[in-house]
Amino acid sequence: MTGVEISEEQLAPALARDAGSGARYLVGRGERLPLADASVDVAVFMRTLHHVPPVDLGRALGEARRVLLEGGVVYVVEPLAEGDYYDLVSLVDDEREVREAAQHALDEAGAAGLERVAGHEYEVRLYLADLAALRERVVSVDPARARIFDAREAALAEAFRTLGEEGEQPGERRFAQPMRADVFRAAAA
Repeated sequence: MTGVEISEEQLAPALARDAGSGARYLVGRGERLPLADASVDVAVFMRTLHHVPPVDLGRALGEARRVLLEGGVVYVVEPLAEGDYYDLVSLVDDEREVREAAQHALDEAGAAGLERVAGHEYEVRLYLADLAALRERVVSVDPARARIFDAREAALAEAFRTLGEEGEQPGERRFAQPMRADVFRAAAA
């Protein structure tokens, strides 16, 4: 298994949790994967494709196709720009355009040499103990969000209180995040 992240900082949590799994970790970008041609059985974009610059989305899918072994698949899971969790976090970073661009790129994956073989929409339920837990989650994705979160803390506190539903623990809130998972294989030549 090989994990690719965009920086040493973003890679650090995976390295810290790895207890000798034998996985390797590389710094790279989806649109320029640091992997050899035909070197992986499965290429996974786990809630990450929408972080690729929109102009490079097709290139990232093409890179995933390039590194696939014969018979391999590309597995993509993306959050949709809807649901109460999206409504909450969009106060920090409104990703509507980039999430929609990612979905469009997946619909056009044939241009990258891929064909969709399966797709499924589902909902993830996130339980957050309090506003501090939300901040930790949002900032862990992009440390630059800390400044925005702190500047909008009052609005976020109100949204945290009113969106979603009561959780099981005191003060906890449960939020819904609609997701889409797709499986692609190399298109027939």
